Amino acid sequence: MPTLLVLRHGKSDWDAEYGVDAERPLAKRGRRAAKTIGRHLAYVGPEPTLALTSPATRARDTLERVLEVAGFDCPVHIVESFYGHGTVAVLDELRGLDGSPEAVLVAGHEPTWSDLIATLTDSYVRFPTAALARLDLDAHWAEVQPGCATLTWLVLPRELEASRS
Repeated sequence: MPTLLVLRHGKSDWDAEYGVDAERPLAKRGRRAAKTIGRHLAYVGPEPTLALTSPATRARDTLERVLEVAGFDCPVHIVESFYGHGTVAVLDELRGLDGSPEAVLVAGHEPTWSDLIATLTDSYVRFPTAALARLDLDAHWAEVQPGCATLTWLVLPRELEASRS
């Protein structure tokens, strides 16, 4: 059965110059956290066979750093509905996946990601910036529905960094 990796964008830089919210860049802390998560994902896997991301700069840049540090090279698709359209839009996108990818990495925002995890696993988790969760699905992509997944793990960059010291 497939695996869904859920990645929230890293800490963004509210003081940077940007036009609209979708253009807000990552802060230094967000860039560092993305690298930490990339190292972790390279170590524990699975390697994603497809990545989907919000069009927001901070989500795209977080995903790019995670994949680069992990050494993963999978197709990346920007999904407009991952920015501000909620859980239903994400579920619709997942149900429409072609080719039955084994592991899909999605990058986006709160509160959508904690709502998505709650919907798929029947449990609520706090999902801070640059967190990464692994959900193992009990259904194929076309059959994704509430309660069809198990939350296998959730990691936070600050916990990974603390364990290294």
